[in-house]
Amino acid sequence: MEQNGKGIGAATGLAIGTAVIWKKEEVSVQERSITDLSSELQRFKQAIQTTKEQVQILRKQTADRMGESEAAIFDAHLAFLDDPGFIGEMEQRINTQKQAADWACQSVTGEFSSLFSNMEDEYMRARADDIRDVGNRLLQNILDKPPIDLGLLQPESIIIADELTPSETAQFSEAIIGMVTERGSKTAHAAIMARTLGIPAVLGLGSFIQQIHDGDTVILDGSSGEVIVNPNDRLLSQIKEKIAQQNELQASALQEASEDAYTSDRKRIEVLANIGSPQDVPDALANHAEGIGLFRTEFLYLENTKWPTEEEQYTSYKQVLEAFPSKPVIIRTLDIGGDKHLPYAELPKEENPFLGLRAVRYCLTNPDVFKTQLRALLRASVHGTLWIMFPMIGSVSEILQVKQILEECKQELTTKKIPYSNQIKVGIMVEIPAAAIHADELAKEVDFMSIGTNDLTQYTLAADRGNEQVAQLYDPTHPAVLKLVKMTCDACHRAGIPAGMCGELAGDTSMTEILVGLGLNELSMSAKAIPQVKQQIRKIESAEASSLALEALHKR
Repeated sequence: MEQNGKGIGAATGLAIGTAVIWKKEEVSVQERSITDLSSELQRFKQAIQTTKEQVQILRKQTADRMGESEAAIFDAHLAFLDDPGFIGEMEQRINTQKQAADWACQSVTGEFSSLFSNMEDEYMRARADDIRDVGNRLLQNILDKPPIDLGLLQPESIIIADELTPSETAQFSEAIIGMVTERGSKTAHAAIMARTLGIPAVLGLGSFIQQIHDGDTVILDGSSGEVIVNPNDRLLSQIKEKIAQQNELQASALQEASEDAYTSDRKRIEVLANIGSPQDVPDALANHAEGIGLFRTEFLYLENTKWPTEEEQYTSYKQVLEAFPSKPVIIRTLDIGGDKHLPYAELPKEENPFLGLRAVRYCLTNPDVFKTQLRALLRASVHGTLWIMFPMIGSVSEILQVKQILEECKQELTTKKIPYSNQIKVGIMVEIPAAAIHADELAKEVDFMSIGTNDLTQYTLAADRGNEQVAQLYDPTHPAVLKLVKMTCDACHRAGIPAGMCGELAGDTSMTEILVGLGLNELSMSAKAIPQVKQQIRKIESAEASSLALEALHKR
């Protein structure tokens, strides 16, 4: 019997598949004492090592398939496995209280998870999921019960789950063509990974999920959030036809993606790729990116247990610049803090890290770290067309400070007779409302601006993009956000510099017409979105786009 449910469309696309109910094995142990302390400690340490190896494999698989920015979540898992407070507490209970390793693991994981869940800071509350994820994996290894492999499912499977952790989503094989969860939002890790993988996802389906059983035929619409269980033959045929049409359009878009994107009145819009590491370059090239609009450099820091050297950074930057020799490669300087914790950076404990010492603020406070990265960037500049972008800029004084430090680095290299390009462009990310409001003055000091809509949205609307409880308030298409985008674009045009966008909104084809109408010259996005966005640009008449943009600003 056909049944319909409605959730949150978290990753666009249509899918028809077979429901696979994903139930996590509830591992529960009883409190007990041990007599052979040496053997128990050995069992515990072996389980930790096995868990680390599994997480490292997951990290590599995720980096290879989705990119470094998505893989970075597993750095937090590895950090917990080395945390003297977390792992050390378990070992201490085994040693002094003669607790069994499995009981020590389960009890400490529960206590830490509860502790983090009750913290005021949203970022710290979100870490409770990571603790449960890695703690459960460790417990399974202590009990010699390896996790179920999600990569062994039959083709055309649609995963149905209460929720999905990053380590579970990272195991998705090509057999999985969609996901549905009872809880979650567009900002959940599962949603982000689904979008990166290019599979439809509906999250937050609620109690309707109990109507879905193993083996049911499921239609999933990741745009509208609709889920149809056991559809009739007529509807099934209609959706199959729509999917075939979508596949044809995607293939056509990819075939045309090698051509530049012009509106009907010949306005050129550059379409570039966001990447998180050199491993993302092949995907960008395959989808015909016209350069790199955002190279997030955090992977160099997050995958290390110490500060990466100048040489290590130079090698990575050089690799990407050489892949796009005549096209712009915009490399963003270190952006830690907020939701990116770096253990060895010794970041201060802050009540609200998103409003604290993050990104360029941290770099200006730690000039040695900053200069190491800038020297590496300057040295790599001879291998391509480098544009350096500074994040979290809010004032002219900050721009002047970073430019001064950049000049000092140039002088250091000149003294050592190390070559660098004299054609480097310097720009900023506009992600603080103050930067958009003050854009006219900032534009006089830089060569380009790129709008980061993810942070700009959460700062404008006071809605944490990682907090499911206020997910409905996080809306990058809110008129207040779009007005700030328009103000930034207008300021760039008055100053004669390009206006770009590298936030997630840039890859949303339903917004392409409005974004072009607002005055953006360049859009940067995940590589897989490039063909469809280029195709959408070619359908635009600029006058119509401007009209639509203004209508969106005034009517909403």
